[in-house]
Amino acid sequence: MSHLVHRSLHADPPLALRGEGIYLYDQSGRAIIDGSGGAAVACLGHGHPRVIEAIKAQLDKLAYAHTALFSCESAEELADIMVGHRPGGLTHAYFCSSGSEGNEAAIKMARQYFLEIGQPERTRFIARRQSYHGNTLGALSAGGNAMRRAPYQPLLSPAFSHVSPCYAYRDRAEGESDEQYVARLAAELEAEFQRLGPDTVIAFMAETVVGATLGCVTALPGYFPAMKAVCDRHGALLILDEVMSGMGRCGALHTWEQEGVTPDIQIVAKGLGGGYQPIGGILVHGRVIEGLTGGTGAFMHGHTYQAHPVACAAAVAVQKVIAEEKLLDNVQAMGARLEQRLTERFGNHRHVGDIRGRGLFWAIELVEDRASKSVFDPALKLNERVKMQAYERGLACYPMGGTIDGRRGDHAILAPPYIATAAQIDEIVDRFGEAVDAALASL
Repeated sequence: MSHLVHRSLHADPPLALRGEGIYLYDQSGRAIIDGSGGAAVACLGHGHPRVIEAIKAQLDKLAYAHTALFSCESAEELADIMVGHRPGGLTHAYFCSSGSEGNEAAIKMARQYFLEIGQPERTRFIARRQSYHGNTLGALSAGGNAMRRAPYQPLLSPAFSHVSPCYAYRDRAEGESDEQYVARLAAELEAEFQRLGPDTVIAFMAETVVGATLGCVTALPGYFPAMKAVCDRHGALLILDEVMSGMGRCGALHTWEQEGVTPDIQIVAKGLGGGYQPIGGILVHGRVIEGLTGGTGAFMHGHTYQAHPVACAAAVAVQKVIAEEKLLDNVQAMGARLEQRLTERFGNHRHVGDIRGRGLFWAIELVEDRASKSVFDPALKLNERVKMQAYERGLACYPMGGTIDGRRGDHAILAPPYIATAAQIDEIVDRFGEAVDAALASL
């Protein structure tokens, strides 16, 4: 047994020895298609020469400098790339080492903003059930992943409350139109503002496309404008978590561009650095920065490795590759192909209730009975069976359980690298289809 603490302490995972393109190679030399980019991270695949060269070049110049005294060229360049053109009014960036750290920074900055502008009574956040914002205690408090919250519930902050997600497959009432469902969700958010006291709410937090917890659930048209209208009415901020769904994963650099809203704070990670270095961060609207600048003039938060020179250099290279190789065009084209192939393979499958997603970010929800949407017994661990059957067929995918409430429900995510070809998309779906059927047959 390994001396390393793995996710499971009962069995050691296989060793990944090297990566090339969309493939990972394990200790037996098998080529495994990285069909989910890890956790929707490896947007450029593995071993991209331009990114590796950029990391080496940065190491030759500067490996580390503490931000209490210095900035560095790569961090300044990355900030210019991300917000130099002021997308949606976002003017400043703060870089840290993960999506969890990014969510912590967003929470703290939002609170500090209201302190600076003279509204200290704002102490509450509203997020959504079956969401995920990270694994630190603050981010876990914000998140609605019931399974991950449960062991730590006594430690979680009471400053966070949760409303329903926009989960039309299960939660829209029979005969309810899209517009009626969105209006009902907006009314629920309004009611939560009123329950807490509208002048006590700091922000509404949401994943623009819900990631691992709910499985690539997109919002209905008009949902985010309706939610932002509630926030605007009461002077609260809109915080959008695009750790998993952003940075091109859904076909636009920022997924909120597809929703008709601009956040006050956006969290980014995963696709920012593509896994080549640990990096995450927040992008901040000018009015929030103005609030801090007009007050203490400082962000009362910090990490040892924030704006790390090598991490920022890697992210700069990743973003340049995405832009210069026009990979967002490929995400859109291959995303359409992935949707088509998944629909052909699972559209009439008796145990697939929903196929959902956007860009290169798709999931299927598995059900025992398609008509009633009943789910398999969680004790069967169907999602784990799908993962193992996929691995046996040379495919890494990203299955999860607890889709509905943290305990019941199974889904599996595919999130291939942005460089994937049509033939590779076809191969991913073929292997995935075989894995799902084999997992079901094993029950």
